[in-house]
Amino acid sequence: MRRADRLFLLIHALRGRRQAITAQQLAQTLEVSLRTVYRDVADLQRSGVPIEGEAGVGYVLRKGADIPPLMFSPDELEALVVGTRFVRAFGGERLGRGATAALLKIEAVLPPDLRERAARTRIFAPELAGRIESSGLIDALYAAVQERRVLRLAYRDSGARASEREIEPLCLSFWGGSWTLGAWCRLRKDFRSFRPDRIATHATTGEIFVADERRGLQAYLRSVGGALPDRWKR
Repeated sequence: MRRADRLFLLIHALRGRRQAITAQQLAQTLEVSLRTVYRDVADLQRSGVPIEGEAGVGYVLRKGADIPPLMFSPDELEALVVGTRFVRAFGGERLGRGATAALLKIEAVLPPDLRERAARTRIFAPELAGRIESSGLIDALYAAVQERRVLRLAYRDSGARASEREIEPLCLSFWGGSWTLGAWCRLRKDFRSFRPDRIATHATTGEIFVADERRGLQAYLRSVGGALPDRWKR
């Protein structure tokens, strides 16, 4: 986490509290050491942020120290909250942490009525144990997409037939119940969409591919036409 983000979240953790919060609680919330909390609080105090308290006692943000609210309508805010919940549940660990931090920042600058509206939304995306999103695979595949790294897969198709594939990963798509990895398959010499839950093993080859007009993302999207036929899922 960037230091600027950590300081912002620290202020948010203090904001609106009537009782002091201990450095230990702040450390657990921010997932940092006690030493880091002490240093960050001292830096904020020196920069003029009205934090009161001390080590061993706890800290509070002086009443009246506030941040101007963002201009969100209730529906816009609810969409952000619901979207964050879906990202946390289905977007992998890295994006899930980012969504949580983003929502904390948004809530930190909301007036009380909108903050209460955010807390009342009744659309949930439960983060169930055992999902592929919690295995780290989605994060690894997305990193390969971003960095244009060629992947070698041990893959099982819908008929449980195994094959070794070398692919150029182009994008990830979520279909409400499952993910697909859009890629150029060097074995088939064509585009394919792979189900991550059918990937037995994966590894980077060390090669960085260059996506040209024939084998790049736009060509892949044109090939699927917005709907993914079953033949692309092999």
